[in-house]
Amino acid sequence: MSYEIMEVEIIFDEFKAKAEKSIKAFKAELLVMKAGRANAHILDKVQANYYGTPTPINQMANITVPEARVLQISVWDVTAMKAVEKALIDANLGITPTNDGKVIRLIFPELTEERRKSLVKDIKTLSETTKVAVRNIRREAIEQLRVLKKDSTITEDELHNYEKDADKLTSEQIADIDKIATDKEKEIMCV
Repeated sequence: MSYEIMEVEIIFDEFKAKAEKSIKAFKAELLVMKAGRANAHILDKVQANYYGTPTPINQMANITVPEARVLQISVWDVTAMKAVEKALIDANLGITPTNDGKVIRLIFPELTEERRKSLVKDIKTLSETTKVAVRNIRREAIEQLRVLKKDSTITEDELHNYEKDADKLTSEQIADIDKIATDKEKEIMCV
């Protein structure tokens, strides 16, 4: 395998890796979004003070979904129950936890039509931001390819073909983003 082909492959591998990372971050943001259903992922970033150490709740309790709109947290160490409850209140999730002494429950309210439309708008903004990130990654890759052309490592025709490949990859990534966003919008608008 020639040196220039290896350089081009490295550029495309970086392009794919960065684009996948952007899409993965987009999916993670969508998981945290409240859709009127209980979703354990909203607790991913919530940490309770456990013996003086900030500890993620999912590392100190079982988190289950007994009903569609109820998230149940069974803390393993009962002495940490108050700390978990305080962390949930401080996390500003928009849901007040109920503590019965054995488990903590988060009951998700039904989304209003206005809130659903607001969430869809947020999804569109987030998907557009992700698309811009992917396009910027493509631009960086094409700039690197042009440097190779300038250094006479690749020819003008090869540069043109690689640019088409980068555009095709970008189109595929953007189609994926659109599909993910559309699926989440349908989930939110479903009553």
